[in-house]
Amino acid sequence: MNAPEDLKPIFDQLAEKNNFQINDFARLTGGDINDVFLIKTLSSEEFVVKLNSSHKFPGMFTAEKMGLEILKRSGNIDIPIVFDVGEFEGKTYLLLEYKVSAKPTEYFWDLFGKQLARLHKNTASKFGLANDNYIGSLPQQNNFCTTPADFYISERLEPQLKLARDKNYNLEITKNFFKNISEIIPQEPPSLIHGDLWNGNYLVNSSGHPCLIDPAMAYAPREMDLAMMKLFGGFDQQIFQSYQQEFPLLNGFEERIPLWQLYYLLVHLNLFGVGYKSAVRDIIRQFS
Repeated sequence: MNAPEDLKPIFDQLAEKNNFQINDFARLTGGDINDVFLIKTLSSEEFVVKLNSSHKFPGMFTAEKMGLEILKRSGNIDIPIVFDVGEFEGKTYLLLEYKVSAKPTEYFWDLFGKQLARLHKNTASKFGLANDNYIGSLPQQNNFCTTPADFYISERLEPQLKLARDKNYNLEITKNFFKNISEIIPQEPPSLIHGDLWNGNYLVNSSGHPCLIDPAMAYAPREMDLAMMKLFGGFDQQIFQSYQQEFPLLNGFEERIPLWQLYYLLVHLNLFGVGYKSAVRDIIRQFS
């Protein structure tokens, strides 16, 4: 089947560059930022291609490629292989391994918790990353910091708070807020985190095991991933029990959950609007 007429040049470019012939394709659902297609080739290979405007989201797929490759190199959890990234006639593309899905094994959540904990045991000398990336469609900066509080405040909260001010959301941040959270954030080493771990960013692979997709990764406080997992639900309690057995959390994690969720709620406020303002304001008041 031919690609949509406006996308045919980039599909032809992908096929020629990566030495396959397209037999069929289907649009995949789930993402609200990119156009995503399943490509089936004449040799029965299957790929996922993500497309977007190279002008609207510069460097998005290059950053995603780097993130996926860093996560995959850790060897702790299944990650799709990245085959190609590039630009063609104003569009940017990312060509990925297609993960065939199966039913989760009976030990899926136990395994997921252990694998996530092992991923988080990967560390670095500083918080941050050598490159910036995206969370959803918003830029995410990753300048290196020496403490978890400095990283969370300067690289996560402050950019989103500035964007919220630019959008005329009055959130009434006091100096006490930053002082208080600096004292609350635990002094742990950086962890390799997924960075946007909601229930739409994992798959069940053909072995019935977890597979992570669409990262916003960095070396960051590991509690961020766990707090995000608790924000919108969709994770069985067993995952948290298994994580705790493999890599116990420091005392007080439950009280810190809203603090970490603040970042993700600010992202949602800036992406989706005023419906998230009250939740953001409540957390800021809680820690002020």
